[in-house]
Formats: sequence, structure tokens, C-alpha cells
Amino acid sequence: MAEQTIIRKASHPRVAPNLGDYERECARFDWARAREQLSGLPGGKGLNIAYEAVDRHVAHGRGGHVALRCIGRDDRVRSVTFAELARRTNRFASVLRRLGVGAEERVFTLLGRCPELYTTVLGTLKNTGVVCPLFSAFGPGPVEQRLRLGDARVLVTTEALYRRKVAASRDRLPCLEHVLIVGRRDADLPGTLGYEEAMEAAPDEFTIAPTGPEQMALLHFTSGTTGTPKGAVHVHEAVVAHHATAGYALDLHPDDVYWCTADPGWVTGTSYGIIAPLTHGITVIVDEGDFDARRWYRILADEHVTVWYTAPTAVRMLMRATPREGPYDLPRSYDLSALRFIASVGEPLNPEAVLWGEEVLGLPIHDNWWQTETGSIMIANFAACDIRPGSMGRPLPGVEAAVLERGENGRAAVTDGRVTVIERPDTEGELALRPGWPSMFRGYLHDKVRYDACFAGRWYLTGDLVRRDADGWFWFVGRADDVIKSAGHLIGPFEVESALMEHPAVAEAGVIGKPDEVAGAIVKAFVSLKPGHEPSDALGRELLAFARRRLGPAVAPREIAFDQNLPRTRSGKVMRRLLRARELGLPEGDISALETVESAESGGVP
Repeated sequence: MAEQTIIRKASHPRVAPNLGDYERECARFDWARAREQLSGLPGGKGLNIAYEAVDRHVAHGRGGHVALRCIGRDDRVRSVTFAELARRTNRFASVLRRLGVGAEERVFTLLGRCPELYTTVLGTLKNTGVVCPLFSAFGPGPVEQRLRLGDARVLVTTEALYRRKVAASRDRLPCLEHVLIVGRRDADLPGTLGYEEAMEAAPDEFTIAPTGPEQMALLHFTSGTTGTPKGAVHVHEAVVAHHATAGYALDLHPDDVYWCTADPGWVTGTSYGIIAPLTHGITVIVDEGDFDARRWYRILADEHVTVWYTAPTAVRMLMRATPREGPYDLPRSYDLSALRFIASVGEPLNPEAVLWGEEVLGLPIHDNWWQTETGSIMIANFAACDIRPGSMGRPLPGVEAAVLERGENGRAAVTDGRVTVIERPDTEGELALRPGWPSMFRGYLHDKVRYDACFAGRWYLTGDLVRRDADGWFWFVGRADDVIKSAGHLIGPFEVESALMEHPAVAEAGVIGKPDEVAGAIVKAFVSLKPGHEPSDALGRELLAFARRRLGPAVAPREIAFDQNLPRTRSGKVMRRLLRARELGLPEGDISALETVESAESGGVP
């Protein structure tokens, strides 16, 4: 292996790290002890995420501390204390109770980063309902699909988003009883209620019902290579892991001002943009604006942000705005002295970005790794430990990780339910985790078969390929399947292919991730056309626009290529692996399953 750059830990950190001695803490850690750091519902009535995130701080005398500092698109700043957040969430819980929405019934959000989103999420959890956040940039198709798969009973959104993305499909969503509109609402918008009016009529007081730790609390959809999106189920017990991992991996302390730039429509924005920091009783920055390098530096400076959790794509966008050549005028024109810790997640963080943080911002960027299914950070670079740029880091205390031998399909080899752990360092295999951490997903909603397939030999199989060096640091290699990770978002190629094939000109589609220096990967689609249609630049633009309308800009392809001879298996499945190899100039590998001309002419039968 080439000599590895190592960034040494600070000898005199500004704040003593929560995890000071990695080996010692791993040896003594116990999830039951981590549970004792939380309060539990009064009277021993269970464990509720919203109580731990809001009410217990009020009970402990921190009601006047600012919980949310919300920055509008117009730069107006509104602060919400923990006491105010407790009252607002009580009101929304009362709204749901008056609507007859009960325990474990699904409440979906389709909102940007606004105060009402935080109220809705935490108020739903107080009412022991299930929160399912949706990314506001999703198109109508993905929104309808997730509302239907998740048995949505309530949707909280804006009038504009409702009209564009939900209204046309409302008749196909029989479970969706209530739609609450945040902000302006036309009186002629049928089947909707005003959010503000409902909140004004609700009381400030609310008693949280007994909540079992294993009671369903969160539903996060994640894409797969085939079939529909999967709804990962998480329970109230997950808050134990949210709290503990935020202390270790993000090094949160009580007086921190914290900014997570992830959209709450994704799991990071929920787990570490809402729940985890609020359980620590700190101030959370909420920015309603879009990415802009000057705006971001200004927020870091003006709000005295101390801990910043962002995405590799965002870091690379900042790097573009502040090139390495010449003086770093932009970041150095802002006072970032309050900032003491930066972390990143969503996709692999390239070593150059880690070093850029050290050189330009004065702090290295600490990468970490986790998934929708894990519910919380599993592997990280810690504040008190050396950083090996490009590495995911090491497992958190309470997390056991291993590298498993792979089979012919690229995934972990499973024989009679058994797997083989690779002990040899720097050998590629599938990353696996030993089940048992509190935020581990408890199932895929209505899909036990897909859930059971995630486990073998008493390990959870992550689908990510990694290697582990001789010192125990893990390094990401790639996905074992075809899921595309673009700007931190997991995109299932099947979903994109299906949308493209709704266009009357498209006969077949194959979708891959194409490497991109900013987003990590972009979605590229290869399409074959039906008779009577010819490839053209105009048709390519039409297909891109069609996909954006169906899927939204975060999911739709950025590039289209026409190919009347897409490589297929003998069973007729487009071979994405081969498309990717040809696009990138890589070896094609085993093509024994490739459909021949003869088999195509005979209907694809081998």
C-alpha cells in the first residue's frame, strides 16, 4: 500500500472531546448505560423520542435556552426556545389527537427547512404517531409512491407543493385522510386544512401516552436496485443511539451551536438535524435558503457555529468557490473562529477535501459512515483520534463491524446461512455489522422477505464494499449493487428506468451512476427507442425534462444516451454493470449471462 497521510489529533483541543480514549471507551461501553443518559417518560411510562429531545430540557430548567435558530430566505432570524418548542409540539400533538390520528399511524411531511417541519416531526412523535419525511424536491411520482407504500394518513405540506405534487394523485391515495397546509391556503383548495388555524385552536398542554421503546416511530424510504422503494422502520429506542453517537462522532457539548445542512427529507436531516442535537439540548441552526458559498460562510460566522455537519458534495462545491491556487479570500473574509469541529457524511469524502478543510478552514473534516437502515452513525473519525484522509474511520463504541468474503455476485458469500469474516487486512469484502444497536431498523414496511435477506450468519449485510487496514480503519470501495449515490442521496436505478419508460418514445432503459467530481456520481440513462422514433438532441432534452417532471431534479438523470442494443441478460434484464464498464472504459468481466443475438431473436430464451 502507498504511504498514507495522517492528520494527527490536536494536542490541545479547545474543548475536551467526549471520546478521549478510543480503545478504553470501546472496552467499557454498554448500550444499557447509554440508555441511562436519557430520562424516560415521567412515571416510568416508557421512552419517547420527542420527550427526550424537548420536554426533558424544560423539566431540567433549560426551557429558556434556544433550541432552533431559523434563518429565512430573506435572512430574517427567528429563535425558538425549548419551552416554546414544547408548547408548539404539544399543540400539534393535540391537532393530531383531535383528528383521530392514533399510535403508529403515519404522518408524512413534504416541506422545506422551516420551523413548522420541526414542530410536526416532534409533535407527531409526542402523539406516538410515525413520522415519514419526504424530500421536497421529489417529483409527483416518487411522492405518490411513498405516500401509498407508507399508508399515509396525514400529510403536512405547502399549497404550492400540494398542487404540484399531490393533488392530481389524491384519488389514488385512499388512506390519506388529512392534508394540512402550512402558510397561505386558498379557500377553494378542497380536502385540505389550514395548519396555522388548527394550531391556534389547540391547547398548549399535552400528556404523552405511554410509549414502548419498540414502538414504531420513524419511517424512512430508501431506494433499491429493483422493485419499489423500501420503507425502513425505526422505533423510539433509536433515540439512545442518536444521543450516544452524536456525543461520540459529532462531539456535541451543551453550549454548542450546531448546523446540519442535510435536508430533513433524508435520514441524516432527521436523525442528526432534529433528534440527536436536540437530545443534547443545544442550539440548532435551521437555514431555509439554498446552497450559496457566501451565505454559508456568513451563517457560520454570524451564528457562531461551533459544530458543522455537512455533505461531501457541499464541501466540494465550497472548494470550487475557493480554489486552492491563490489566496482564500472568500472563507478568510469571514470570522470562523467559533468553529471547532467539522464532520461529513452521505458519500465517501475524498482525501483532498479533508486536507482542504485543514488548510483553508483551519480544521480537518471528519468523515463518517452509516445508512438509512442503521439509523445512526456506525463508523467515524473522532475528534480525539488521528485522521487518515479518505478513510471512513473506525466503529463507534457499541458497534461491531467486519469485512466478509464475497461470492460470485459481488455480495457476501452465504453458504447454509453462514458467512466468512476476512481477517487479512487490506482485503476487499462486504461490510457487515453485528445487530443489536438501538437504532437498527426493525423491518421494511410490509416487506419481510426483503428485510430477512439483509441478514446472514448473525450479521447485517450492508451492501457496501470496504477494506480494513492493519490498524482497524475502514475504507470505502463501492456499492456491491447498482444503487447510485449522488450528492449523498441513494437513487434506485429501477425507479428512474421505470419513469423513463413511461415516455411514449422509450422502449427500454438502463441507468447507471457516472462519476462526478462534485456530486460523487450523477445519474446517466441509456435508452432504446420504439419504432418510429429517432435519436436527436431535441428528444434527449425532452426525455431529461420528462424525467425531471416525474422524479424531481434530485433523482432524474443528468445525461441521456441513445442505444438500440442495450446489453441484456438472457432473461431480458439490462446489464447495468456492463453499461457502467463500457461508459468508464473498464474491463467487462464475465459476460456469460449476456444475451446473444440468437437468444434475442428467439425471445430471450437460452
